[in-house]
Amino acid sequence: QVQLEESGGGLVQPGGSLRLSCVTSRGFFSVATMAWYRKVPGKQREFVAIMDTLGPTINYTESVKGRFFISGDNFKTTVELQMNALKPEDTAVYYCNVDGWITEMESRMKYWGKGTLVAVSS
Repeated sequence: QVQLEESGGGLVQPGGSLRLSCVTSRGFFSVATMAWYRKVPGKQREFVAIMDTLGPTINYTESVKGRFFISGDNFKTTVELQMNALKPEDTAVYYCNVDGWITEMESRMKYWGKGTLVAVSS
């Protein structure tokens, strides 16, 4: 099994920046995508950013384009999200997601972290 652990969340004023990090407890045989999602209470989980490691291509939800930047290490054990010019509407629990194969014998699966809270408020 593999665990994902996010860190870097916290309280920040509007216009501020945070850098989220997600570390996997073990390496993957192969990773298809690494992504960040977020969830606000009472709403469905929302896609934020995704990095297709096989491409590589990167996509963002429209509301964060130009402000958020996703990156990962070459060993595909860490994925980060640099968040700039934060807005109150960015307030949410942020989850990292890794989609891949732990070993060549295992099926492709999506793995989730437990989330880290980002609160943007003055």
